[in-house]
This record gives sequence, structure tokens and C-alpha cells, in this order.
Amino acid sequence: MKKLIFAFILLGITFSSQSQILSNKEGNYTKADSLRGSLRPERTNFDVLKYDLHVKVDPEKKYISGVNSITLNVLNPAQRLQLDLFENMNVDSIVFQGKQLSYQREFNAVFIDFPLPLDGNKEIKVDFYYSGNPIVAKNAPWDGGFIFTEDENEKPWVSVAVQGTGASLWYPNLDHQSDEPEEAEIHVAAPNGLMNVSNGRFTGKKDLQNGYTEWSWKVSNPINNYNIILNIGDYVHLHDTYQDLDLDYYVLSYNKEKAREQFKEVSPMMDCFYEKFGAYPFVEDSYKLVETPYLGMEHQSAVGYGNGFKNGYLGKDLSGTGVGLKWDFIIIHESAHEWFGNSITAKDIADMWIHEAFTTYAESVYVECRWGKEDALTYLFGLRGSVMNNSEIIGDYGVNTEGSSDMYYKGANMLNTIRGVINDDEKWWALLKEYTENYKHQIIDTPTVINYFEKHTKASLTPIFNQYLNYARLPELQLKKKNNKVYARWETDVEDFAMPLILKVNGKEVRVAPTNQWKKMPFKNSLEKVEVDLKKYYILVTKA
Repeated sequence: MKKLIFAFILLGITFSSQSQILSNKEGNYTKADSLRGSLRPERTNFDVLKYDLHVKVDPEKKYISGVNSITLNVLNPAQRLQLDLFENMNVDSIVFQGKQLSYQREFNAVFIDFPLPLDGNKEIKVDFYYSGNPIVAKNAPWDGGFIFTEDENEKPWVSVAVQGTGASLWYPNLDHQSDEPEEAEIHVAAPNGLMNVSNGRFTGKKDLQNGYTEWSWKVSNPINNYNIILNIGDYVHLHDTYQDLDLDYYVLSYNKEKAREQFKEVSPMMDCFYEKFGAYPFVEDSYKLVETPYLGMEHQSAVGYGNGFKNGYLGKDLSGTGVGLKWDFIIIHESAHEWFGNSITAKDIADMWIHEAFTTYAESVYVECRWGKEDALTYLFGLRGSVMNNSEIIGDYGVNTEGSSDMYYKGANMLNTIRGVINDDEKWWALLKEYTENYKHQIIDTPTVINYFEKHTKASLTPIFNQYLNYARLPELQLKKKNNKVYARWETDVEDFAMPLILKVNGKEVRVAPTNQWKKMPFKNSLEKVEVDLKKYYILVTKA
């Protein structure tokens, strides 16, 4: 779900939600922000290969302790490396080749010093022992932290959500989206009688003979740090399959039948996403829905689900059109992130639109698969009621900050507008599928996306992306009549903006290509007879 702000008015009630608070600070950055968000040699001189995380969770004391054995490849000779762990957590020791290393802490950064310089192109392992009371979220998932609560039977129920805030809130790692471990093992010790569900495949459990049972899971694919998860509760397991994909559902024991019914939506969702985006990107690790004590999160191969087994968004329609009540928002949105965000990942969270615009657009793709294009366009049009158009979508780079929450609804409508510009649905669907398959399991940035779309459409899309992503206001199509002729131009912040579109004139479609300069249109008519399909294009239109 990421840093999402929903704001909509439905039946006179205003709803607002956001999945991890936006961190845009309008330029008021600190050294802590730079240490967290920038890439310096202490971070780029090595590549993480594997996390082998062991953690014990004490729900009563809200306390965790453990070790992360980090396998990394030293790329360039180095003697100091940076890992990350929130400053409220204890660094118990950092061990390399059986000896404790010295380190220095600065905010949430941990600078580790090796006794001798490390050679480049060398694989090493560091054991990072830690403990403490992690930050508890006040209102997960809208702020980052642990959730220690109880289910309806007063049994402990524990989880964590840290997207944007940082996975180093609860375990040591290289906390930047530019680097992912190629694989991970997660071993969570939970009180006896409770189950832990994490990412990937279940590999076994072990009674530790101290009132705790350790539950082990293995991830065979690259994974974002914030996606690594633990879920402790009185879970039961449901199993299904889709083609060669295992579908595993873990829900609280008393919700088993509700889940069995509600999660039937997964199969038609997979039908749609397989067709439009390609096969599920993490077949080796299975697909899971895990009931969580918060609304939801796209934890890779262990998607967090807390939508109350209802359609819509907690039973409400974010679009205000009725279309959003036909399907379960959390299942569709968070699962779409497996393709957009988990498989294709933005290098810097300033580019989080790469996750959120495509995922929000995927909601309408699912609607189109199930109920047709008109409902999909209606849904996207309804979402515009929550767009603010008051700040740019792309954030500031290198300081761990995102741009405007408009990356969701405005971003989705931007993509739909580009679909209108391409004006060929066969090409559009082929482009989307080629994009997801070409960048599968890759970390990319905004120029990469734009260049790919331009190259494969042979259209000048850079000015269009630039206007929607880097400026707050929408492109404005200005129309005027002079001497019985109609003229048009674009009013934009971007120079040389030339976005073609289709106008309806007397009910007939006419494709035109306005620029920033007044240009005579290839028709004569009164302005009242000139129409723009605003469901197809997210623009402003003025007539003078």
C-alpha cells in the first residue's frame, strides 16, 4: 500500500487514509536524512547477497532480540561499511571471522570498521547481533512500526509495517531501495501456541524448549528490505493453486470460512494480471495472503490483508462511483504491487510513483478485465476527486523522501492519458506486458521508465511524463474561435509540450496535435460542438 493518501466524500462522510506518512519535508533536510537516503562509498562498495535473520519476539514485553547474518560481496576495496539500525535499538555486537568489530553510530547509521582493508570482489559474512523495544506504530500502516495487539480471543497478534520508515526500525540491514538481497531466510521465535508467517516458503518449525517455537521461511528471489515481514498469531492455513502457482492463505482461526469465500477473488485477479502483466514474478516463493492487524501492505509473497473480508476499501468505494464496491480493494491493490514495486522497484523513494501509479492503474485494469472498459474509465475518473494537484509527484533524491501522494490517483490517470495518446489498445497492452517482463526483478528510475515507453511507442512522451510528474498543475487545453476557425494550444509548465488527442466535432472523431503555440485546427465549427472525452484524458479544457 505504501504511502497512500485516500480522501473521498461518500454519502456525506469524508474518509482519509494513508499507508505510512509521506515524508516530503520541502527541503528541510538533516544529516540524518542524508545518511538514510544517500548513496556514498560506505554503502556502494558492497552488494548484499543474503540476509539470514533470526529474531525472537516477546509480545508481552514488546521486545525483540536476534542476529542478522549478512552475506555481502565487497565490490571495491574498503575498510568501513555502513549498515543501518534505528538508534533506539541496541547493537549487542558485530562479528566478523569470529572477532568483534568496532563501530560508530550516527543517528540510525552504523559505521563498521574492519581491522584491515577488505579486498574488492570478495564475499564475506557479518553477524550483527541486536535487541531492544522497537518503535510501536501509533496507527499502522500509516506510520511505521510494530503492532502488538490481541485477537478477539485475547491471543497475541503481532506484525510490523515499515515501508518508507525503514526496515532498520526492527532489524539491521542496508536500508536503501537501491540494493536488495538476492535471497533471504527468516527465522522467527514466537511463544508456543502461536504461528509465525513470513515471506517465501515455509521450511520448518522447531521447539526451542524455552516456551518458544521457531518458524523458518526461505525467500529465493530478490526482496525489498521493507517487504521482509513477520506475522505472529493464532493462524490457520488454507491452500489453493492457480496454474503452477501455490496460493496460501493464513488467517485467524475464527475467520477461516470468511477467508475461504472472500479470497475466491484471487483466481480472477490472477487471470487478469497474468494476461496484462505476465506471470506472477515470484512463483518459487508462492503467493500468500496473511491476515494482519492493520489494513494491508504489499509484503512480497506474504501480502498483508486487513480489509475485514469486505469489498471496497473497508466496505467503502474510494472512487465514489459504485465501481469500487465490486471487488476487494486490498486484495487487488496490494497484490498488484507484486508486479509494480516488488518485482520492479524504484531505486530511490523519490521515484515511488513507479510503484504507486502503476499499481493504482492496475486496479482499473482489473475492473476492465471483469466488467469492461467503461467501468474502468468511470473508476479512474472518480478517483480524481482525491487528487490535490498542489505538489509535484517526484520527490527529492538522496534524502529518503517521497513526492506528493498524487502519485496514486493522478499517476494512474496520467498512465490512462498516455493510453489515449497511443490510441491503440493492442499496442498499449503489449507495452505494459513487455515493460513488466523486461524489468522483472530489477531496480530502476524515472528516466528508465520514460525512455522505455518512448522507445517502444516511438512517441515523444518525455514532455508528457515531465508535466504530470514534475509539476503540480494539469496540462490545459485552450480552445478559441477566430474568423470562423478554431485554434488550440497547450498551456503547460513544460516547454515544447505537444500531446496529441482526439476531439469530437459534431459527433465525429478528429485526431489533433496541439502544441504550446496557437495552432489552427483542421475543422470549422462552433466551440460548443467541440468535445473532449475527459475520461480518456486527465486535462483541463478552457474555451474562449
